[in-house]
Amino acid sequence: MIPMEQRTLGRTGRDVSVVGQGTWQLGGDWGDVAEGDAFDVLDAAVDSGVTFFDTADVYGDGRSEQLIGRYLENRPDADVFVATKMGRRADQVPENYTLDNFRAWNDRSRANLGTDTLDLVQLHCPPSGVYSSDTVYDALDTLVAEERIAAYAVSVETCAEALTAIARPGVASVQIILNPFRLKPLDEVLPAAVAAGVGIIARVPLASGLLSGKYTEDTVFGPDDHRTYNRHGEAFDQGETFSGIDYATGVAAAAAFAELAPEGATPAQTALRWIIQQPGVTSVIPGARSVEQARANAAAAALPPLPQATLDAVRELYDRSIRAEVHGRW
Repeated sequence: MIPMEQRTLGRTGRDVSVVGQGTWQLGGDWGDVAEGDAFDVLDAAVDSGVTFFDTADVYGDGRSEQLIGRYLENRPDADVFVATKMGRRADQVPENYTLDNFRAWNDRSRANLGTDTLDLVQLHCPPSGVYSSDTVYDALDTLVAEERIAAYAVSVETCAEALTAIARPGVASVQIILNPFRLKPLDEVLPAAVAAGVGIIARVPLASGLLSGKYTEDTVFGPDDHRTYNRHGEAFDQGETFSGIDYATGVAAAAAFAELAPEGATPAQTALRWIIQQPGVTSVIPGARSVEQARANAAAAALPPLPQATLDAVRELYDRSIRAEVHGRW
């Protein structure tokens, strides 16, 4: 296994790799991935130094969790911290965020992952009112006391939701969309997290693949790929697909971003390196559907920090091409 930089994940007290492995792709919504191929991807990530997997109980209706559980059973040498999510298995109203539902969802995730105690459970982008509910946090504290979960956290869509959660003393970490096309969290969320000792997990780091520079306006995605069916938020929050950016706008901006990649680094690795060096970020969780992608993502951790000129160029590109479209929305 190749060593990778580790950072403490907020109030969990656990160290995780600065590049983690997102596993939405292994469950569904990006096209089919065979079980053997999924295990190969996880193997490549672990052997490249990844010690952090992120999943959710709704990825493939539990398939992602089940794959991780079977994989870790077969790889007892892999010291991996697993974060899952809950909350999307019911209608999205605050009334469904109850202790009884939490227990039921936890029981399902514990069975899927083959563990008695879940390392970290994140509320999965619930309605905004949930983040300020005392009853919800009391229920989460109960799950910790019952040893169903070791720690809890939140996954958010907006900066306001993140700030509300960070103020809660039991919240270990916040998962938020952060990439060179989504800079708003840099202004308030990351500084607040640092001050509170809360970890930051950066998701959608490549803007659903846009920042890889591989796509053109003529690229066609499969009908079971969320990049086809959720471009305008038809199935879930629009920000989860291409970071909420109009596709044509994103393709043009991605071409400009690709020109900023240093010698020896791909545009995707440059985007991951940019995220890693933002103050307050604990781990970034790109997905992968192939061994090559998993290895390339992990290799971004070993790149030297981007120079200030590149950081300035990213900000200028965002202000020129992206800000007007998305900054106010999120």
